[in-house]
Amino acid sequence: MGILVVGSVALDNIETPAGRRTRCLGGACTFFSIAASLYDQVSMVGVVGEDFPQEHLDYLAQRNIDLSGLQVQKGDTFSWSARYGQDMDSAETLDTQLNVFADFHPVIPTELRASPYVFLANIDPDLQIEVLAQMAAPRLTVLDSMNYWIVSKRESLTRAMRLVDIIILNEAEVKLYTSESNLYKASRMLLALGPRALVVKRGQYGSLLMTRASDNSLSCFQAPAYPLMHVVDPTGAGDTFAAGFVGYLAHSGDLTHAGLRRAIIHGTVMASYKIEDFSIERLRTLSLQDIQKRYDEMRRITFFDNLDDAESALFRCSSI
Repeated sequence: MGILVVGSVALDNIETPAGRRTRCLGGACTFFSIAASLYDQVSMVGVVGEDFPQEHLDYLAQRNIDLSGLQVQKGDTFSWSARYGQDMDSAETLDTQLNVFADFHPVIPTELRASPYVFLANIDPDLQIEVLAQMAAPRLTVLDSMNYWIVSKRESLTRAMRLVDIIILNEAEVKLYTSESNLYKASRMLLALGPRALVVKRGQYGSLLMTRASDNSLSCFQAPAYPLMHVVDPTGAGDTFAAGFVGYLAHSGDLTHAGLRRAIIHGTVMASYKIEDFSIERLRTLSLQDIQKRYDEMRRITFFDNLDDAESALFRCSSI
């Protein structure tokens, strides 16, 4: 049954130093589904309005994506307008129109309730709890959130985080939730809620994986971001990171510490491809072969031990 994802489907208006796009396909559920469908079948649960272009529905159906959980409601589709400056790590929100997404309540089709892998994208934590209550016995549950829910629905978010296996947040969100400036102390506080792992997204500085063993000891893994010369559109980078991470775990079935570390690299690689173009454009032509190529490059970038003579001879010392 593959991966079930619940989240937003949107029509975005995005402006970056590289250009501008209007009514382009967006939303956490969308980015995740398209990227994760490279690894396994994905089932989308979300809502769109009557204005949602048929071409987008046709495209999603052409991929390995089940749309039986996608509701079509009377009204307009959720819309987000944003502008990025030269610092592409954050966007300035210009306008948000929730439209049909404002009254969205996820209904998981009966045939999807046994999905082994569940990704709860950034939505109201009360809705995330509703989804978990409808699932049978998933092998892995992963939750994403944002600063808005940390501030406005902290109690509900805490309950949701206690129910999942892995939490994904960015660094600012981790520190906001815990009121702790030290990232490692903050990570320990979040893992104390019950999840077995925490993934901290750090933008251009990469990511951090904190895992909790059965004896409650913690281990840390840090991965750099993939180096790029040009960034076009960071929208959806976090969602595609999650897609590479969860997608690899679903594809491999490897939930060991080593498997989670490899999944982090897959997430890093997936996000690096997404930001090379607007909306989903780079994802349209992406293949697992592309992912593997950049994965191998990440291995070379981060490996530092037992280098062969050709690589280790960059600097030669002359005898005195």
